[in-house]
This record gives sequence, C-alpha cells and structure tokens, in this order.
Amino acid sequence: MRTGHKIVLGLLTFLLLSPVISFSIRSALAAGTPDSPDSTGSPVLTGTADSIIEFDSQASTEPISRPIVYTITIEGAIGTVTNDRIDAAIELADEEEAELLVIFLDTPGGFTKPTWAICKSILNSPVPVCMYIAPSGARAGSAGVYMTYASHFAAMAPSTNIGAAHPVAGGGEEIDSMMNEKITNDAVAQIKAAAAKRNRNAEWAEQAVRESVSITDVEALEMNVIDVRADDLDDLLAQLDGCETDVPLGDIVLKLENARTRVIETSWIHTFLALITTPDIAFILFSIGSLGIVLELYNPGAILPGVVGAISLILAFYAFQTLPINYAGLALIIVGIILFIAEIKVVSHGLLSIGGIIALFLGGIMLIDTVDPSLKISWSILITVVVCVGGALMLAGWLVLKASRRRPFIGHEGMIGKIATVKRNGLVYVDGALWKMKSAETFAEGDEVEVVAVDKMVLKVRRS
Repeated sequence: MRTGHKIVLGLLTFLLLSPVISFSIRSALAAGTPDSPDSTGSPVLTGTADSIIEFDSQASTEPISRPIVYTITIEGAIGTVTNDRIDAAIELADEEEAELLVIFLDTPGGFTKPTWAICKSILNSPVPVCMYIAPSGARAGSAGVYMTYASHFAAMAPSTNIGAAHPVAGGGEEIDSMMNEKITNDAVAQIKAAAAKRNRNAEWAEQAVRESVSITDVEALEMNVIDVRADDLDDLLAQLDGCETDVPLGDIVLKLENARTRVIETSWIHTFLALITTPDIAFILFSIGSLGIVLELYNPGAILPGVVGAISLILAFYAFQTLPINYAGLALIIVGIILFIAEIKVVSHGLLSIGGIIALFLGGIMLIDTVDPSLKISWSILITVVVCVGGALMLAGWLVLKASRRRPFIGHEGMIGKIATVKRNGLVYVDGALWKMKSAETFAEGDEVEVVAVDKMVLKVRRS
C-alpha cells in the first residue's frame, strides 16, 4: 500500500514538472549529430534512440579494422517500447556495419502484437542477432521463447531457464476451446517456422507452446534449443567467432576476434515511455486524469486540477494504444467518471459516488486484456488508487455541500442578520459604512439593531 501511495505522489510531482521535462525532451531530440571522434580518437555516437557506451580494453590503434559488437539489455515485460528499442538497435548496428547485435534478455513474457513485430524485425535483420538469456537467474518466458527462436544465435548463461510459451488472452474470462485452439495453432506455426529457419528443435518448441514446458540452460543446449552456453559476454563472443549464419543479403561468417563492444544504454525517453505504458502506471494516469477533470468541474477556475488531469489523460491514452485494452473495463471506468460528475448536480447523498468507486474498481480489474498475472494491474495499486480517488471525490463533494449551506457573506444577502449600531439622522453603522435604516420601532443613538432585509440601499432593521 505504501508503494502505491509513493507512485501516486511521484506521478503528481512529475506532472507538475512536465514543462521542464518537455523542454529537456526537445533538447535531447535536437542534440543528434553525426558520429565524430572525441579528443582521444575513439568514436562517440550521439543522436541515437539510446545512448552508446563503448568498452575497449586495449588502445584503439586500428579502430577501423576491428569488428564492432553492439549489446542491448531487455528486462521486464515485452511491449511496444521494447519493440521500438530493438528496432532502433538493429538500425544502429546496420548503419555502423556492426558484426553482431547481442540482446541480453530477462523477461517473464509480454504482449502478443509487439512480440510478433520483434520476431519479424529479427528475422529480417541485416545484422546477425544473438539472443543471450543472462545474467544467471534470468529467464526467457513466453514471448522470450519466440524471440530466442527467431534470433540468428541463441545463448544462455548458467542457471537460467526458458519455456512456458503457451499464449494466453482475454480479460480474465475463460477462453473457449475453439478460439484457444486457433490461437495456439497460430503460435505453434510461428515458432516452428522460426525453428526451421534457424535449425533448432521444433518438437520442443511445440511442447513449450502447447504444454508450457520449461527447461534449464544445460537441457536447452543438449536439446538443440540454443546454440551456446556462455558464462559472460567475452565467453559468448569467443564461442561465436567463426560461426556462420544467413541474413537477407546472404550467408556471412562472424569475425569477432578482438572485437570492440558498445553498449546501447536505455535512454531516459525510452525509460519514461516504458514506465507510462506499464498497466499499473497507465491505470494510475487515467485515474489521476479523471480525478483532475472532476475536481475542476467541482471547483471551476481552480486550473491546476484541470491541467494535471488533461496531461494525465493524454499520457494514459498513449499508454492504452500500446496495451491490449479490454473495452468493457474501460467502459466501466468511464461510467464511474460519469457517476462522479453526476454527483455534482444530483443530490444522491453519496450513492452516485459509491457507484462510481465500484465501477472504477471493477474496470481496473478488467482493463488489461490478459490473464497473465505479471501483466495485469496489481491489487495493491488498484486498491490504493480506488481508495485515493474515492476519498478525494467524497471530500470535494462534502466541501461543496458545506459551502452551499454556508450563509452568504457578500452582497445584499450577506447583510441580513448582521448587527448594526444606530447613528443620528436615521443612519446605522455596519461593516465600516453608514446606511439608511427603516423600522417601525424607535431607537436611540448607540442602540444595536439587527438587519432583517435590504431594500435597494436601505436597511430594514429591528431591535437586537
């Protein structure tokens, strides 16, 4: 619960700093320049999607003749941002005429659409790609299996595992047998085609899809699921040196002796996009956006809730287009927002707000169209957001109701009930000003009277 609160507060802080961040994004995107040598003669690459760090243990006396190997690390669920990063890495490796692109992989799985796109990019890559399941303890589950089979070379570090590639779908409901068979057969065909192209174990690949079997790195090497079992990157490159593979332009032989290694670090732009496209953060953004808009309607002219709400909703909609959204869940959340807004105009004594909270909770459960627990909105985030949103809206409604029952304190209505002091010549003194008075009673100067009505610029009074 505390983690959820910190995430919500952190997002609110981030949204308030959005103008500074926006300026930084524009500056980062405008900073791209062609490759140029630095003061030491080593190439420095700028303007790419991710930043480049070159590791060269020896003096670069012959930088042109030495082969280049790019590496990129993929962790967590496979999504649209992962697809963009791998596409950018392949494009960069091709432009720099790299000998090999090594992808360090550790994933529990991911969404189907970006997984197929990644496999397609790897199969058509002009640069050989090695999928390296590392470091020790890493896994290539579900989507990782398809990506591994599509790669030109597959490797695993000790104490890693691969498997459990059965596709799942739906918003938590049971998949009917016919649809399940159709999805599974399509996935089997995809991975068997990749296995045939890369000369890997197609029989085990089918078992991984149909029966969700998993194996260790030692078993994977024995069963021809992977090509290499390597302790680290140096060991991997040493084993792949001289290996042959095919790319769209023909067969090539890897020459990796004394290779220079360049790490493609995750840019903060991709880190930010990956953050907002996770199911938890997408739900938080949509909830904050809805809360901001409703609070602006509760108190028109507040400005800040409306600005934060609009920014959050735009970011949430961007995230939704990259996630498999269950539209029934989205509809429930929208219904909840409508009920919150209706509470402003309809006196329901909180019933509409309670209905909105229930709709928001059920919509959050159904929002992401998958039955994979690692890809759904976590319970801690869901409960925290629903409680915070519901509490904030109920507090706002109570303040509005309290303000509506408060006696007016400005204008003619605000004068009624005030105590005035009688002055000479038929005048009374109240709130620092003299007013004409009218009354059936007779008063002496200094008497206190109560204002009972206002007739134009004359106060009707009675004895206090």
